[in-house]
Amino acid sequence: MDVDKLFYRYVIKNLFVDPCEVKFWDGEVVIYGEGIPQFRINFNEPIAKLEVFTDPYMAFGEGYMLKKIDIVGSVQKVIESLYKNRSSFLHQKKGYKKLFEIFSNSIRESKENIQFHYDIGNDFYRLWLDETMTYSCAYFKSPEDSLLQAQRNKVAHILRKLNLQPGQTLLDIGCGWGELIIAAAKDYQSKALGITLSSEQYYKTVERIENEGLQDMVEVQLIDYRELEGRTFDRVVSVGMIEHVGKAHLNSYFSAVSSLLNENGVSLLHCITGYKELAINSWFNKYIFPGGYIPAVQELVWLMAANGFYLIDLESLREHYTRTLEHWIKNFEGSLTLAMKIKDETFIRMWRLYLNSCAASFHSGNIDLHQFLFTKGVNNNWPLTRINMYS
Repeated sequence: MDVDKLFYRYVIKNLFVDPCEVKFWDGEVVIYGEGIPQFRINFNEPIAKLEVFTDPYMAFGEGYMLKKIDIVGSVQKVIESLYKNRSSFLHQKKGYKKLFEIFSNSIRESKENIQFHYDIGNDFYRLWLDETMTYSCAYFKSPEDSLLQAQRNKVAHILRKLNLQPGQTLLDIGCGWGELIIAAAKDYQSKALGITLSSEQYYKTVERIENEGLQDMVEVQLIDYRELEGRTFDRVVSVGMIEHVGKAHLNSYFSAVSSLLNENGVSLLHCITGYKELAINSWFNKYIFPGGYIPAVQELVWLMAANGFYLIDLESLREHYTRTLEHWIKNFEGSLTLAMKIKDETFIRMWRLYLNSCAASFHSGNIDLHQFLFTKGVNNNWPLTRINMYS
């Protein structure tokens, strides 16, 4: 038996918690674990042993992208099986680096990082997002909710949490393709401003505002939140944006929100979270979210208090994000014929791995999704119960 196969047989033996089948490059098939195999891994060629030991996430991630590895069965199931095996060598944090200590995430770098992920083409995102082009965790009131309904639920849930009143002003930091600011104007008669660093999101949002005839109520700017000056708002919301800020700039973010809020104003932060300081997977940093950082819950709460905010509500939507991602994966796989016309196979495999990895991470509890609601100063006029959030 060759050395590469001996190495892989040893590594795979302790890699998954579920029984699985592995087919090696020479055609040999080996079953690991007891019971019916839950999935099959095909090694079309060996990956260098040094790469696996040095950075397994990069080695296996690139191996899948480049078809050195194929998966028969659910990609999400394979990754969950990896994550659940706490004794695996992967949990020794190989392939993780504290990249958040290296990246400065200056205004220029932040714009480049955002454009790297979000400016890959509205046509691509349109293939698998819902009709509103909402690219964040949805809110499922019922298991039967469609993705479109769940995304509309999410926007409504956020605006109700903010207790938005007619005539109040709203700032959306990282407004995506504009669904929330448009809903705020149409449903609450709020004057809303959205800001983004993505050119494709900006131009699409401008188009949507014009099509809705909301130019007097809604505006969008292609600008960094640190560059917005001379304006304050009754409400500030940020959905899926702070993950791009970087650890070094988290305090600056909350300081900026404080300066942008009117006294007794209210802010909602919707973001991916961890329960401890999370180092960054090098594959994700290189191919998906350069400069990203997932903050810990306690880190965010501490920074809110340090900047004079009062936390009034905290809600986890972790399994809502699992369900959201599963909808995206289904749509993604159902649109492959069209996707292959605008993206190459390596890109398609990269995004399949990304979406399934995220679904596995939320479902296994590696990461979470929280909504934080907080006020600038003491707001004694706030509703005493949560009735307004669910009515």
